[in-house]
Amino acid sequence: MKEGGDNPVSVDVTPGSTVPPAPQIAVKDRGRMQGEEVGRVILDLRDLSAYYGDFRAVREVSLPIHQNEITALIGPSGCGKTTVLRCLNRMNDLIEGARIEGEVLYHGVDLYHRDVDPVEVRRRIGMVFQKPNPFPKSIYDNVAFGPRIAGFKGKMDDLVEESLRKAALWDEVKDKLHGSGLAISGGQQQRLCIARAIAVEPDVILMDEPCSSLDPIATLRIEELMQELTTDYTIVIVTHNMQQAARVADRTAFFTVDVRQDGQRTGILVEYDQTDMIFTTPSDPRTEDYVTGRFG
Repeated sequence: MKEGGDNPVSVDVTPGSTVPPAPQIAVKDRGRMQGEEVGRVILDLRDLSAYYGDFRAVREVSLPIHQNEITALIGPSGCGKTTVLRCLNRMNDLIEGARIEGEVLYHGVDLYHRDVDPVEVRRRIGMVFQKPNPFPKSIYDNVAFGPRIAGFKGKMDDLVEESLRKAALWDEVKDKLHGSGLAISGGQQQRLCIARAIAVEPDVILMDEPCSSLDPIATLRIEELMQELTTDYTIVIVTHNMQQAARVADRTAFFTVDVRQDGQRTGILVEYDQTDMIFTTPSDPRTEDYVTGRFG
């Protein structure tokens, strides 16, 4: 974990606090002119390097993530995509020996400052994992779990229904809310995990290859859901499926592996741009080689 600076800063990422309002592959039609900015920057990585002990997994990544957009992180295995994703809500804090250098700013606040509560960070910036992981509880209790822990005082029935509706799951499970979350299909389980993340009212949703274990029909439903969710949330997704990135992402970051003479491998960010630019006219030949299938 990064050490905080000596100078005090004004941070309010504590339980109950409020953040100021946020400012050859078919490519998604974004309905705006090339180069037009839509969302303000909500997360800003500045010279981020991530370490596991002495091993540097990712080197000096600078990456602005825009509000109410889908940002895709793509690249070959071992290039640090998931490491970067987990740095966005301090999930790597849970790994012994993990630390970062650089900054991860959320609404201008350094998430790794010593005064910032990592639990509150993970409430505001939720995570959906590669494999659906519902709790061994009822569908209702899966969704209600986070709000209960957070001390939610409103009408839980309404919150559960709203979360399931946002996850496009309500109509499929409304008659079996007290049945096990493990008894529904894999695609439904992943949407249940999305509903569970939504229930604590996050600002950002991180998704680590959320469709890798799903069939094509379930994958399409998750992709449609992601695009619907950008009305209220910012989404960052790691995917090995370039077609998926092209279909759903507004912006795409391409990572690769830099191999030193001594054989040490480190993930680096090669290029970051609007998705149509990445897949049609990339500025770096390494990106073009990857998206056209020459390697990776």
